[in-house]
Amino acid sequence: MLDLKQIRENPQNVQERLDKRGVGQYDLQPILALNQRQRELETQRTQLQARSNEIGKLIGQKIKAGSAPDAPELQALRDEGNQIKATLSDLEPQEKDLKAEIEALLLPLPNLPSESTPVGKSEEENVEVRRWGDEFIPQNDKILPHWEIGEKLGILNFERAVKIAQSRFVTLIGAGAALERALISFMLDKQTAAGYVEVMPPLLINSQSLTATGQLPKFAEESFKCEPDDLWLTPTAEVPLVNLYRDEVLEASELPIYHCAYTPCFRREAGSYGRDTRGLIRLHQFNKVELVKIVHPSKSEEEHQKLVQDAAAILEALKLPYRIMELCTGDLGFAAAKTYDLEVWLPSAGKYREISSCSNCFDFQSRRGNIRFKEAGKKGTQLVHALNGSGLAVGRTMSAILENYQQPDGTVRIPEALQPYLGREVL
Repeated sequence: MLDLKQIRENPQNVQERLDKRGVGQYDLQPILALNQRQRELETQRTQLQARSNEIGKLIGQKIKAGSAPDAPELQALRDEGNQIKATLSDLEPQEKDLKAEIEALLLPLPNLPSESTPVGKSEEENVEVRRWGDEFIPQNDKILPHWEIGEKLGILNFERAVKIAQSRFVTLIGAGAALERALISFMLDKQTAAGYVEVMPPLLINSQSLTATGQLPKFAEESFKCEPDDLWLTPTAEVPLVNLYRDEVLEASELPIYHCAYTPCFRREAGSYGRDTRGLIRLHQFNKVELVKIVHPSKSEEEHQKLVQDAAAILEALKLPYRIMELCTGDLGFAAAKTYDLEVWLPSAGKYREISSCSNCFDFQSRRGNIRFKEAGKKGTQLVHALNGSGLAVGRTMSAILENYQQPDGTVRIPEALQPYLGREVL
Protein backbone atom coordinates (compact mmCIF):
# COMPACT_ATOMS: atom_id res chain seq x y z
CA MET A 1 0.00 0.00 0.00
CA LEU A 2 1.24 3.46 -0.82
CA ASP A 3 2.20 5.90 1.93
CA LEU A 4 -0.72 8.28 2.54
CA LYS A 5 1.69 10.89 3.88
CA GLN A 6 3.72 10.72 0.67
CA ILE A 7 0.57 11.12 -1.42
CA ARG A 8 -0.51 14.13 0.64
CA GLU A 9 2.87 15.86 0.68
CA ASN A 10 3.94 15.17 -2.90
CA PRO A 11 0.89 14.20 -4.96
CA GLN A 12 2.40 15.30 -8.28
CA ASN A 13 5.42 13.01 -7.93
CA VAL A 14 3.24 10.06 -6.90
CA GLN A 15 0.86 10.71 -9.81
CA GLU A 16 3.71 10.90 -12.31
CA ARG A 17 5.22 7.64 -11.10
CA LEU A 18 1.88 5.87 -11.21
CA ASP A 19 1.29 7.16 -14.74
CA LYS A 20 4.58 5.58 -15.82
CA ARG A 21 3.01 2.19 -15.27
CA GLY A 22 0.70 2.92 -18.19
CA VAL A 23 -2.03 0.51 -17.08
CA GLY A 24 -4.83 2.97 -16.39
CA GLN A 25 -5.63 6.30 -14.88
CA TYR A 26 -5.13 6.55 -11.14
CA ASP A 27 -6.93 9.56 -9.67
CA LEU A 28 -5.46 10.64 -6.34
CA GLN A 29 -7.90 13.51 -5.80
CA PRO A 30 -10.60 11.45 -4.01
CA ILE A 31 -7.95 10.17 -1.60
CA LEU A 32 -6.63 13.68 -0.97
CA ALA A 33 -10.15 15.03 -0.38
CA LEU A 34 -11.01 12.28 2.10
CA ASN A 35 -7.70 12.69 3.87
CA GLN A 36 -8.31 16.44 4.20
CA ARG A 37 -11.67 15.72 5.80
CA GLN A 38 -10.04 13.09 8.04
CA ARG A 39 -7.40 15.56 9.21
CA GLU A 40 -10.06 18.20 9.90
CA LEU A 41 -11.95 15.71 12.07
CA GLU A 42 -8.73 14.77 13.85
CA THR A 43 -8.06 18.45 14.59
CA GLN A 44 -11.62 18.94 15.81
CA ARG A 45 -11.39 15.84 18.00
CA THR A 46 -8.03 16.92 19.45
CA GLN A 47 -9.38 20.37 20.29
CA LEU A 48 -12.53 18.97 21.89
CA GLN A 49 -10.53 16.43 23.88
CA ALA A 50 -8.26 19.22 25.11
CA ARG A 51 -11.29 21.29 26.17
CA SER A 52 -12.82 18.26 27.90
CA ASN A 53 -9.62 17.75 29.89
CA GLU A 54 -9.55 21.46 30.70
CA ILE A 55 -13.14 21.33 32.00
CA GLY A 56 -12.30 18.38 34.23
CA LYS A 57 -9.40 20.31 35.75
CA LEU A 58 -11.49 23.50 36.18
CA ILE A 59 -14.22 21.64 38.04
CA GLY A 60 -11.65 20.06 40.35
CA GLN A 61 -9.96 23.40 40.98
CA LYS A 62 -13.23 25.19 41.76
CA ILE A 63 -14.40 22.51 44.17
CA LYS A 64 -10.99 22.60 45.86
CA ALA A 65 -11.29 26.42 46.12
CA GLY A 66 -14.60 26.06 47.97
CA SER A 67 -17.30 26.09 45.30
CA ALA A 68 -20.33 23.96 46.10
CA PRO A 69 -20.51 20.81 43.94
CA ASP A 70 -23.97 21.81 42.74
CA ALA A 71 -23.07 25.43 42.01
CA PRO A 72 -24.56 26.73 38.73
CA GLU A 73 -21.15 27.53 37.22
CA LEU A 74 -20.02 23.96 37.85
CA GLN A 75 -23.19 22.55 36.38
CA ALA A 76 -22.64 24.70 33.29
CA LEU A 77 -19.15 23.24 32.94
CA ARG A 78 -20.54 19.71 33.37
CA ASP A 79 -23.16 20.37 30.70
CA GLU A 80 -20.46 21.63 28.33
CA GLY A 81 -18.39 18.54 29.10
CA ASN A 82 -21.32 16.23 28.42
CA GLN A 83 -21.97 17.96 25.10
CA ILE A 84 -18.32 17.53 24.14
CA LYS A 85 -18.47 13.81 25.00
CA ALA A 86 -21.56 13.44 22.81
CA THR A 87 -19.82 15.23 19.94
CA LEU A 88 -16.71 13.06 20.35
CA SER A 89 -18.93 10.00 20.34
CA ASP A 90 -20.34 11.14 16.98
CA LEU A 91 -16.90 11.90 15.53
CA GLU A 92 -15.44 8.47 16.28
CA PRO A 93 -17.56 6.50 13.76
CA GLN A 94 -17.11 9.28 11.18
CA GLU A 95 -13.33 8.99 11.46
CA LYS A 96 -13.54 5.20 11.32
CA ASP A 97 -15.66 5.36 8.16
CA LEU A 98 -13.30 7.87 6.55
CA LYS A 99 -10.31 5.66 7.33
CA ALA A 100 -12.07 2.69 5.74
CA GLU A 101 -12.95 4.74 2.65
CA ILE A 102 -9.34 5.90 2.25
CA GLU A 103 -8.01 2.37 2.65
CA ALA A 104 -10.50 1.09 0.07
CA LEU A 105 -9.09 3.64 -2.40
CA LEU A 106 -5.46 2.90 -1.50
CA LEU A 107 -5.63 -0.90 -1.76
CA PRO A 108 -6.16 -1.04 -5.56
CA LEU A 109 -3.22 1.31 -6.22
CA PRO A 110 -0.07 -0.52 -7.39
CA ASN A 111 3.38 0.10 -6.00
CA LEU A 112 5.38 3.05 -7.29
CA PRO A 113 8.14 2.05 -9.72
CA SER A 114 11.65 2.50 -8.42
CA GLU A 115 13.39 5.61 -9.69
CA SER A 116 15.90 3.31 -11.42
CA THR A 117 13.26 1.18 -13.19
CA PRO A 118 13.34 1.73 -16.99
CA VAL A 119 10.32 3.63 -18.29
CA GLY A 120 8.31 1.72 -20.88
CA LYS A 121 4.80 0.68 -21.84
CA SER A 122 5.06 -3.09 -22.28
CA GLU A 123 7.38 -6.11 -22.16
CA GLU A 124 8.73 -5.03 -25.54
CA GLU A 125 10.62 -2.27 -23.71
CA ASN A 126 12.20 -4.47 -21.03
CA VAL A 127 15.98 -4.18 -20.89
CA GLU A 128 18.29 -7.15 -21.27
CA VAL A 129 20.93 -7.13 -18.51
CA ARG A 130 23.02 -10.14 -19.47
CA ARG A 131 22.99 -13.67 -20.88
CA TRP A 132 24.54 -16.84 -19.60
CA GLY A 133 25.23 -20.26 -21.14
CA ASP A 134 25.18 -19.57 -24.88
CA GLU A 135 27.60 -22.47 -25.27
CA PHE A 136 24.94 -24.82 -23.87
CA ILE A 137 22.27 -23.90 -26.45
CA PRO A 138 21.54 -27.09 -28.46
CA GLN A 139 22.41 -26.94 -32.16
CA ASN A 140 19.82 -29.58 -33.07
CA ASP A 141 17.03 -27.92 -35.09
CA LYS A 142 14.66 -30.88 -34.75
CA ILE A 143 13.96 -30.62 -31.03
CA LEU A 144 10.41 -31.57 -30.07
CA PRO A 145 8.37 -29.33 -27.75
CA HIS A 146 8.58 -30.56 -24.18
CA TRP A 147 4.99 -31.77 -24.12
CA GLU A 148 5.58 -33.97 -27.19
CA ILE A 149 8.81 -35.56 -25.94
CA GLY A 150 7.24 -35.92 -22.48
CA GLU A 151 4.25 -37.79 -23.90
CA LYS A 152 6.51 -39.97 -26.07
CA LEU A 153 8.52 -40.89 -22.99
CA GLY A 154 5.31 -41.60 -21.06
CA ILE A 155 6.14 -39.16 -18.27
CA LEU A 156 3.54 -36.44 -18.98
CA ASN A 157 -0.15 -37.05 -19.55
CA PHE A 158 -2.46 -34.14 -20.24
CA GLU A 159 -5.53 -36.05 -21.49
CA ARG A 160 -5.98 -38.02 -18.28
CA ALA A 161 -5.46 -34.86 -16.25
CA VAL A 162 -8.40 -33.29 -18.10
CA LYS A 163 -10.50 -36.34 -17.20
CA ILE A 164 -9.60 -35.88 -13.53
CA ALA A 165 -9.89 -32.07 -13.46
CA GLN A 166 -10.02 -29.91 -16.61
CA SER A 167 -7.66 -28.33 -19.12
CA ARG A 168 -4.44 -26.67 -17.93
CA PHE A 169 -3.62 -29.53 -15.58
CA VAL A 170 -1.05 -32.29 -16.04
CA THR A 171 -0.44 -35.73 -14.57
CA LEU A 172 3.21 -36.69 -14.08
CA ILE A 173 3.86 -40.42 -14.33
CA GLY A 174 6.84 -42.59 -13.45
CA ALA A 175 10.09 -40.80 -14.24
CA GLY A 176 8.12 -37.57 -14.74
CA ALA A 177 6.94 -37.58 -11.13
CA ALA A 178 10.43 -38.59 -9.99
CA LEU A 179 12.02 -35.78 -12.03
CA GLU A 180 9.66 -33.21 -10.50
CA ARG A 181 10.46 -34.46 -7.01
CA ALA A 182 14.19 -34.48 -7.78
CA LEU A 183 14.07 -30.89 -8.99
CA ILE A 184 12.24 -29.75 -5.85
CA SER A 185 14.80 -31.43 -3.58
CA PHE A 186 17.71 -30.10 -5.64
CA MET A 187 16.38 -26.53 -5.53
CA LEU A 188 15.69 -26.63 -1.78
CA ASP A 189 19.14 -28.05 -1.07
CA LYS A 190 20.78 -25.31 -3.14
CA GLN A 191 18.82 -22.51 -1.48
CA THR A 192 19.22 -23.76 2.08
CA ALA A 193 22.96 -24.04 1.39
CA ALA A 194 22.81 -20.38 0.27
CA GLY A 195 21.41 -19.39 3.67
CA TYR A 196 17.64 -19.65 3.28
CA VAL A 197 15.64 -21.26 6.07
CA GLU A 198 13.16 -23.77 4.67
CA VAL A 199 9.49 -23.40 5.59
CA MET A 200 6.54 -25.69 4.89
CA PRO A 201 3.57 -23.29 5.20
CA PRO A 202 -0.21 -23.83 5.02
CA LEU A 203 -1.55 -24.09 1.47
CA LEU A 204 -4.87 -22.49 2.44
CA ILE A 205 -4.54 -18.78 3.12
CA ASN A 206 -6.94 -16.23 4.60
CA SER A 207 -8.00 -13.02 2.90
CA GLN A 208 -5.97 -10.84 5.25
CA SER A 209 -2.77 -12.59 4.15
CA LEU A 210 -3.57 -12.15 0.44
CA THR A 211 -4.41 -8.49 1.04
CA ALA A 212 -1.10 -7.91 2.82
CA THR A 213 0.99 -9.12 -0.13
CA GLY A 214 -1.18 -7.42 -2.76
CA GLN A 215 -3.14 -10.30 -4.30
CA LEU A 216 -6.40 -8.89 -2.94
CA PRO A 217 -8.46 -7.11 -3.98
CA LYS A 218 -6.71 -6.80 -7.36
CA PHE A 219 -6.38 -10.49 -8.27
CA ALA A 220 -9.42 -12.09 -6.68
CA GLU A 221 -10.51 -13.51 -10.05
CA GLU A 222 -7.08 -15.10 -10.56
CA SER A 223 -7.31 -17.11 -7.33
CA PHE A 224 -9.22 -20.18 -6.21
CA LYS A 225 -11.39 -19.55 -3.14
CA CYS A 226 -12.90 -21.94 -0.60
CA GLU A 227 -15.93 -19.71 -0.07
CA PRO A 228 -17.44 -21.13 3.16
CA ASP A 229 -14.17 -20.72 5.07
CA ASP A 230 -12.77 -17.45 3.67
CA LEU A 231 -9.68 -19.38 2.65
CA TRP A 232 -7.87 -19.38 -0.67
CA LEU A 233 -5.51 -21.87 -2.33
CA THR A 234 -2.06 -20.33 -2.28
CA PRO A 235 -1.08 -18.65 -5.57
CA THR A 236 2.59 -18.57 -4.48
CA ALA A 237 4.54 -19.29 -1.30
CA GLU A 238 5.46 -15.60 -1.24
CA VAL A 239 2.11 -15.00 0.48
CA PRO A 240 2.52 -17.23 3.55
CA LEU A 241 6.25 -16.50 3.87
CA VAL A 242 5.75 -12.72 4.06
CA ASN A 243 2.73 -13.13 6.33
CA LEU A 244 4.72 -15.11 8.87
CA TYR A 245 5.64 -11.68 10.22
CA ARG A 246 2.40 -9.75 9.70
CA ASP A 247 1.56 -7.35 12.54
CA GLU A 248 4.95 -7.92 14.20
CA VAL A 249 7.77 -5.65 15.31
CA LEU A 250 11.11 -7.35 14.68
CA GLU A 251 14.46 -6.44 16.14
CA ALA A 252 16.92 -4.97 13.64
CA SER A 253 19.35 -7.67 14.75
CA GLU A 254 16.97 -10.31 13.32
CA LEU A 255 17.36 -8.89 9.80
CA PRO A 256 17.87 -10.02 7.14
CA ILE A 257 15.46 -12.96 7.21
CA TYR A 258 15.77 -15.45 4.33
CA HIS A 259 13.10 -18.09 3.71
CA CYS A 260 12.53 -20.65 0.98
CA ALA A 261 9.54 -22.92 0.55
CA TYR A 262 8.28 -25.54 -1.84
CA THR A 263 4.52 -25.43 -2.41
CA PRO A 264 2.04 -26.31 -5.09
CA CYS A 265 0.64 -23.04 -6.48
CA PHE A 266 -2.87 -22.48 -7.82
CA ARG A 267 -3.91 -19.79 -10.30
CA ARG A 268 -6.90 -19.41 -12.58
CA GLU A 269 -4.81 -17.74 -15.30
CA ALA A 270 -7.99 -15.80 -16.09
CA GLY A 271 -6.20 -13.31 -18.31
CA SER A 272 -4.25 -15.84 -20.35
CA TYR A 273 -6.86 -17.66 -22.43
CA GLY A 274 -5.37 -18.72 -25.73
CA ARG A 275 -1.78 -18.39 -24.46
CA ASP A 276 0.43 -21.43 -23.81
CA THR A 277 -2.50 -23.82 -24.04
CA ARG A 278 -0.13 -26.78 -24.37
CA GLY A 279 2.63 -27.93 -22.09
CA LEU A 280 3.83 -26.98 -18.63
CA ILE A 281 4.27 -23.24 -19.03
CA ARG A 282 0.88 -21.98 -17.85
CA LEU A 283 -1.08 -24.39 -15.64
CA HIS A 284 -3.76 -23.92 -13.00
CA GLN A 285 -1.65 -26.02 -10.60
CA PHE A 286 2.13 -26.05 -10.59
CA ASN A 287 5.02 -26.58 -8.19
CA LYS A 288 7.43 -23.85 -7.25
CA VAL A 289 10.27 -23.18 -4.85
CA GLU A 290 9.91 -19.60 -3.64
CA LEU A 291 12.49 -17.28 -2.09
CA VAL A 292 11.51 -14.44 0.26
CA LYS A 293 13.68 -11.91 2.05
CA ILE A 294 12.68 -9.53 4.87
CA VAL A 295 15.44 -6.93 5.08
CA HIS A 296 16.58 -3.55 6.39
CA PRO A 297 15.62 -0.80 3.89
CA SER A 298 19.25 0.28 3.54
CA LYS A 299 20.17 -3.20 2.30
CA SER A 300 17.25 -3.99 0.01
CA GLU A 301 18.87 -3.12 -3.33
CA GLU A 302 21.97 -5.12 -2.46
CA GLU A 303 19.80 -8.03 -1.29
CA HIS A 304 17.81 -7.82 -4.53
CA GLN A 305 20.93 -8.42 -6.60
CA LYS A 306 21.83 -11.39 -4.41
CA LEU A 307 18.31 -12.79 -4.77
CA VAL A 308 18.58 -12.71 -8.55
CA GLN A 309 21.88 -14.57 -8.40
CA ASP A 310 20.46 -17.16 -5.98
CA ALA A 311 17.73 -17.95 -8.51
CA ALA A 312 20.18 -17.92 -11.42
CA ALA A 313 22.47 -20.35 -9.56
CA ILE A 314 19.91 -23.12 -10.14
CA LEU A 315 19.97 -22.59 -13.90
CA GLU A 316 23.75 -22.43 -13.93
CA ALA A 317 24.06 -25.64 -11.92
CA LEU A 318 21.74 -27.34 -14.43
CA LYS A 319 23.62 -25.71 -17.34
CA LEU A 320 20.43 -24.23 -18.77
CA PRO A 321 20.99 -21.10 -20.93
CA TYR A 322 19.21 -18.01 -19.63
CA ARG A 323 19.07 -14.26 -19.77
CA ILE A 324 18.16 -11.61 -17.21
CA MET A 325 15.66 -8.92 -18.17
CA GLU A 326 15.01 -5.75 -16.17
CA LEU A 327 11.30 -5.03 -16.41
CA CYS A 328 10.13 -1.61 -17.51
CA THR A 329 7.50 0.36 -15.61
CA GLY A 330 4.69 -0.86 -17.87
CA ASP A 331 5.48 -4.54 -17.21
CA LEU A 332 5.95 -4.44 -13.44
CA GLY A 333 3.83 -6.64 -11.21
CA PHE A 334 1.30 -4.97 -8.95
CA ALA A 335 3.38 -5.06 -5.74
CA ALA A 336 6.83 -4.64 -7.31
CA ALA A 337 8.94 -1.49 -7.39
CA LYS A 338 11.75 -3.15 -9.34
CA THR A 339 11.89 -6.56 -11.01
CA TYR A 340 14.37 -8.74 -12.84
CA ASP A 341 13.02 -11.71 -14.80
CA LEU A 342 15.12 -14.77 -15.47
CA GLU A 343 14.22 -16.28 -18.84
CA VAL A 344 15.36 -19.77 -19.80
CA TRP A 345 16.05 -20.85 -23.38
CA LEU A 346 13.39 -23.13 -24.91
CA PRO A 347 14.78 -24.53 -28.19
CA SER A 348 11.43 -25.66 -29.65
CA ALA A 349 10.13 -22.08 -29.49
CA GLY A 350 13.49 -20.55 -30.38
CA LYS A 351 13.20 -17.99 -27.61
CA TYR A 352 13.65 -17.33 -23.93
CA ARG A 353 10.69 -17.81 -21.57
CA GLU A 354 10.26 -16.52 -18.01
CA ILE A 355 11.22 -19.01 -15.31
CA SER A 356 11.67 -16.67 -12.35
CA SER A 357 10.56 -13.16 -11.46
CA CYS A 358 12.66 -11.52 -8.71
CA SER A 359 11.04 -8.42 -7.24
CA ASN A 360 11.86 -5.80 -4.65
CA CYS A 361 8.60 -4.50 -3.18
CA PHE A 362 10.28 -1.95 -0.89
CA ASP A 363 7.81 -1.17 1.96
CA PHE A 364 4.65 -1.75 -0.11
CA GLN A 365 3.80 -5.16 1.37
CA SER A 366 5.09 -4.38 4.85
CA ARG A 367 2.83 -1.33 5.06
CA ARG A 368 -0.18 -3.45 4.05
CA GLY A 369 0.88 -6.19 6.47
CA ASN A 370 2.20 -3.88 9.24
CA ILE A 371 5.63 -5.53 9.42
CA ARG A 372 8.08 -3.30 11.26
CA PHE A 373 11.44 -3.40 12.97
CA LYS A 374 13.07 -1.49 15.80
CA GLU A 375 16.72 -0.50 16.01
CA ALA A 376 18.46 -0.55 19.37
CA GLY A 377 18.83 2.90 20.87
CA LYS A 378 16.38 4.53 18.43
CA LYS A 379 12.84 5.66 19.08
CA GLY A 380 9.93 4.39 17.01
CA THR A 381 9.81 1.67 14.38
CA GLN A 382 10.40 1.41 10.63
CA LEU A 383 8.83 -0.66 7.89
CA VAL A 384 10.93 -3.55 6.59
CA HIS A 385 11.50 -4.14 2.88
CA ALA A 386 10.15 -7.38 1.39
CA LEU A 387 11.64 -9.17 -1.64
CA ASN A 388 10.57 -12.31 -3.43
CA GLY A 389 11.57 -14.50 -6.35
CA SER A 390 11.06 -17.98 -7.76
CA GLY A 391 13.92 -20.31 -7.14
CA LEU A 392 12.53 -21.80 -9.47
CA ALA A 393 9.22 -22.66 -11.13
CA VAL A 394 9.61 -26.46 -11.22
CA GLY A 395 7.47 -27.29 -14.25
CA ARG A 396 9.17 -24.68 -16.38
CA THR A 397 12.54 -26.04 -15.31
CA MET A 398 11.44 -29.51 -16.36
CA SER A 399 10.31 -28.08 -19.71
CA ALA A 400 13.75 -26.57 -20.24
CA ILE A 401 15.50 -29.84 -19.37
CA LEU A 402 13.28 -31.92 -21.69
CA GLU A 403 14.14 -29.60 -24.58
CA ASN A 404 17.74 -28.51 -23.94
CA TYR A 405 18.89 -32.03 -23.03
CA GLN A 406 16.92 -33.80 -25.77
CA GLN A 407 18.98 -36.20 -27.90
CA PRO A 408 18.54 -37.07 -31.60
CA ASP A 409 17.57 -40.66 -30.67
CA GLY A 410 14.55 -39.43 -28.66
CA THR A 411 16.13 -39.80 -25.23
CA VAL A 412 16.72 -36.99 -22.73
CA ARG A 413 19.94 -36.69 -20.77
CA ILE A 414 19.64 -35.70 -17.13
CA PRO A 415 21.79 -32.71 -16.06
CA GLU A 416 24.82 -33.96 -14.18
CA ALA A 417 23.94 -32.00 -11.02
CA LEU A 418 20.52 -33.67 -10.93
CA GLN A 419 21.63 -37.25 -11.52
CA PRO A 420 22.26 -38.08 -7.82
CA TYR A 421 18.70 -36.96 -7.03
CA LEU A 422 17.07 -38.95 -9.82
CA GLY A 423 19.34 -41.98 -9.78
CA ARG A 424 19.66 -42.14 -13.56
CA GLU A 425 21.50 -40.44 -16.40
CA VAL A 426 18.96 -40.76 -19.20
CA LEU A 427 15.20 -40.73 -19.73
